Amino acid sequence: MDDKGFLEYLIKSIVDHPDDVRVDRKVDEMGVLLSLKVNAEDMGQVIGRQGSTSKAIRTLLRIVGLKNHARVNLKIEEPEGGMRPHSRVDQEMGDLNI
Repeated sequence: MDDKGFLEYLIKSIVDHPDDVRVDRKVDEMGVLLSLKVNAEDMGQVIGRQGSTSKAIRTLLRIVGLKNHARVNLKIEEPEGGMRPHSRVDQEMGDLNI
């Protein structure tokens, strides 16, 4: 399995909206760059507590890359509109310093 296919399979297995998963693959002098887009509601599942899940995914991608003699990097794209809607409300309430 190639790096893009592996990432798609892995992410679709852990998110609630697998149909919204998009992976773009670009190759340049630095290696392979995989850009991941997921539904805004799934960002927490992809990142994990303190980034633990995203760190594990990057580690697995490095291993897949080593097997294919390539350096693989992962960029997790910010969802359209930034944060999840209810998180934005929480942040605005926090800004009021109540």
